[in-house]
Amino acid sequence: MAEGLLKDLAGDGVYVQSAGTVASEVRAEAIAAMDEVGVDIHHQVSKSLDGFVNDRVDYVVTVCDQANESCPVFPYAQHRWHWSIRDPSTVVGSEAEKLGAFRAARDELKQRIEDELLPAIRA
Repeated sequence: MAEGLLKDLAGDGVYVQSAGTVASEVRAEAIAAMDEVGVDIHHQVSKSLDGFVNDRVDYVVTVCDQANESCPVFPYAQHRWHWSIRDPSTVVGSEAEKLGAFRAARDELKQRIEDELLPAIRA
């Protein structure tokens, strides 16, 4: 969701890649939550951080505590940030409750991207 939001909000001038500590799948709830705000992520693929560790990047942003704790060192990253956002994939409950968790994560990601990351990128 973070990749889709940042691409949508930042436009073509920013190269964005997203990865997790373990590659898994792009959850249907994430796709649905993003569709609701007009951002299509159905084509995105889950990737592992291992493929990016030695890349020269401006920002590494972890978005949940588990990822922050197990995130490797990115020796060529200019900045490393952490946002403690509840991982919606850990929510147990009805389909509506799960989708609600993805909506909440989406909204918090969007707010942090707009308030924190985009101003830093554009500075």
